[in-house]
Amino acid sequence: MRVLVTGTGGQVGSEVARALAGRAEVFAHDRRTLDLMHPETIASRVREAKPDVIVNCAAYTAVDRAESEVEAAHQVNGVAPAVLAEEAGRVGALLVHFSTDYVFDGTKGSPYAEADTPNPVNAYGATKLEGERAIAASGCDHAILRTSWVFGPHGKNFMLTMLKLAQTREELRIVDDQRGAPTSSAQLARLVRDLLDLGLGRLRAESGLYHATAAGATTWRGFAEAIFAARAARDASFRVPRVVPIATSDYPTPARRPANSVLSCEKLAARLGVRIPDWHAGLEEALSALPQ
Repeated sequence: MRVLVTGTGGQVGSEVARALAGRAEVFAHDRRTLDLMHPETIASRVREAKPDVIVNCAAYTAVDRAESEVEAAHQVNGVAPAVLAEEAGRVGALLVHFSTDYVFDGTKGSPYAEADTPNPVNAYGATKLEGERAIAASGCDHAILRTSWVFGPHGKNFMLTMLKLAQTREELRIVDDQRGAPTSSAQLARLVRDLLDLGLGRLRAESGLYHATAAGATTWRGFAEAIFAARAARDASFRVPRVVPIATSDYPTPARRPANSVLSCEKLAARLGVRIPDWHAGLEEALSALPQ
């Protein structure tokens, strides 16, 4: 199987390329060789590789900056997936594409299902929804995977930010009224591996949109406390800061966030027989990959 992976300089893309190594012929591209800001590079890389599968891990993920850089977010999250879908259709490839919980407004009182109507409250979510719709409209075989609160031992993410702040702060004020499912980059990479192991015929037959997050849910405050507790259990010298829960209104940001972005992953389990383990397991694994 020939698999082209975009965004391999990022936390998810690097893990996906690693998970597929030895199981497929992997064409790994970071921004230097395939830049989603430049659609012409997309077409040329896909036509060179002639892949059976394209896994798009590249995205514009700076949620707050997207409010002032809407065109850049639109280009990477909206236009580029449309080009990838067109090229996937041209070469007969299956397109696996990561999207986000932020396509929803967070007003639902229970986990969101794929059939729920999206209503993004920020530019990032709006541009990711644009990409989803372009892929679905293209007619190419695809698996759009909405995930959430991605973290891991590399890149920029909440876990690494918390550990860095803990080095210099005795107290941290963390939002406690936004709820979601922290999902590790390694968990997502294994999901891609497990899906491809099902075979392209099965995936093509079940082409569509899926929610794909780790099991369980928490708030940012709960996630921070779990990070500190797990780190302290591994390192007796780690100093756990005091965590003060605050409301979203106490921590204004350029982009609004949904209060509830928990996703139901029952469709993924029912159609494809795949579940991602609990987020605590992903946290333990990510922490174990950090230098001690």
